[in-house]
Amino acid sequence: MKFFVDTADLDDIQEANDMGILDGVTTNPSLVKEQGNVDFHEHVFKICEIVDGDVSAEVTATDFDGMMEEAHTLTQVHENVVVKIPLIKEGIKALRALDEEGIETNCTLCFSPSQALLAAKAGADYISPFLGRVDDISADGMTLVEEIREIYDNYDFETEILAASIRHPTHVKRAALAGADVATMPFETLIDLLDHPLTDRGLERFLAD
Repeated sequence: MKFFVDTADLDDIQEANDMGILDGVTTNPSLVKEQGNVDFHEHVFKICEIVDGDVSAEVTATDFDGMMEEAHTLTQVHENVVVKIPLIKEGIKALRALDEEGIETNCTLCFSPSQALLAAKAGADYISPFLGRVDDISADGMTLVEEIREIYDNYDFETEILAASIRHPTHVKRAALAGADVATMPFETLIDLLDHPLTDRGLERFLAD
């Protein structure tokens, strides 16, 4: 499984990268806005310079022409940029057009297996089911990942399942068991994967000895 961090914080991205287990980053204008008065494209470039992997950067347009224009601009920022496209009708059209141009895409805001099937048929490189948000409406986000995995395997789709809206380490574990290709998570959740009381206790005994 690949590990991405879902953030725009350069310090967190650098620290995760220094651990040697970071494969990429997912970000969007909202996350970049949290970093203060910074230029979105310049900030995405800085992220790409830190991590040697895919960096998903999201468009803000909801119409086909607008998404295509933003996508072409984003791909000029850095070779690592993957264009994040919303899973709407105009987005499906943009996914197909970008795929035909050889531009990598991440289809975001996926909440059903049928949506994921459409995205794969349109040529998305990644599909991002939002686990936490599905859980929030008393459904099971992990079942969504399992069903997408089965559908993609049935038809040999190459679209990678990028488990998103991850809230805690259990989400990461279950996504891995369900066959997700990627998990993107807040930096804090990545660090929480290290935590276990028996590890802490064992280290305390070792140091005491």
